Amino acid sequence: MAPAITPVRTSPALPATTTVVVIGGGIVGLMAALVLAERGIPVTVIEKGRIAGEQSSRNLGWVRKTNRGIADVPLATESDRLWAAMPERVGAEVGYRQAGILYVARSEAEMAPHEAWIASVRELGLDSRLLSPGEIDALVPGGAARWAGGICTPSDGRAEPTLAASAIARAAMAKGAVIVEQCAAQALARSGGAVSGVVTERGEIGCEEVLLAGGIWSRRFLGNLGVSLPTLPLVASVLRTAPMEGPTEMAVGGPDFSFRKRLDGGFTITQRGALQTSITPDHLRIGLHYLPTLRAQWHNLRLGYGSDFAAYLALGRRWRREAVAPLERLRTMDPPVNEGLIQEAMRNLIAAWPAFADATIAQRWAGMIDVTPDSHPVIARVPAVPGLTLASGFSGHGFGTAPAAGQLAADLVTGAKPILDPAPYRLDRF
Repeated sequence: MAPAITPVRTSPALPATTTVVVIGGGIVGLMAALVLAERGIPVTVIEKGRIAGEQSSRNLGWVRKTNRGIADVPLATESDRLWAAMPERVGAEVGYRQAGILYVARSEAEMAPHEAWIASVRELGLDSRLLSPGEIDALVPGGAARWAGGICTPSDGRAEPTLAASAIARAAMAKGAVIVEQCAAQALARSGGAVSGVVTERGEIGCEEVLLAGGIWSRRFLGNLGVSLPTLPLVASVLRTAPMEGPTEMAVGGPDFSFRKRLDGGFTITQRGALQTSITPDHLRIGLHYLPTLRAQWHNLRLGYGSDFAAYLALGRRWRREAVAPLERLRTMDPPVNEGLIQEAMRNLIAAWPAFADATIAQRWAGMIDVTPDSHPVIARVPAVPGLTLASGFSGHGFGTAPAAGQLAADLVTGAKPILDPAPYRLDRF
């Protein structure tokens, strides 16, 4: 069962025209819409299902800089600043708490990447630092494991996926944005080769610019336009506990578990060391892009197969403008939970912090993540389609970086000075 987001009353009608259409009602698309609305630019968000119905409400809620690639740190740093101001900006609780994030390592081999990362970002002025086993015990008491060390960034934090996207959507609508749910995009309308509108199941909406923020669906939509976006799907299984006493307010990532405190008093937990995947034709088409990652992470991948995933694969890669689009045929990607990974997560966590033996599992869910070869998103204009901008491929990091990512996308759409250098996120890097 998917997490239930705070409900939002969206528009029942699709406008005839607007300036910008955002395809995809996840948190990045909603954030871009908020920025555009704040600037007085007419914007309409169209969502095939319900806003934040997929990964935007199913993620872990971490807001982190720790262990990000050096080119990606500015996006995370800007997002920290924007998350801190978000409650006042949207006039609602989003669950943001700057409580810190800690990673622990069992061996010197597991510590080596943390040490290398600290060295790589030394000039960026972050508050990240390496920790001794004794410092870990002081920060997260009650542990039973022998850690070789860890890495901590006190300025990292967390927010609540089931609150944040809804609050951003309501704030965007209050500023003039229109959000239409149950409205799948079928194709782009063009005039002289450039975008002039979006064809939807409810008719065509004219516009000057389109932002595609479709998450796992963006590769399929772009493929129908003859544009390649290399992303492959991974599935994470997650659980939440009932309210309980826990060892810390920090989010903690171990080699094979992670946990973070929730606003409702429970914890969100996953098997951090394992993600589920199914071999698909796309692995053969674009798998070469992923060889370095696969060599390093193959032991973390579990092959799986579920009915929703099969339905996703069967939707087809190309369709005619007048045909029923795949986005209409599968409104919400809701992959089955891998119970084995859920059990592993709890077993590994209890061995590390025995207090979790008393936890009651209140809910389980799974979410599908769109992963790029370098685990960085694409936030860029699409040269082959004038008037189209892309913000997708967030590789499981989209929630934490959504505030800055959405603003960067809005900047590119409108030609404004970008909030940060967009070069690391260009599409042609692949």
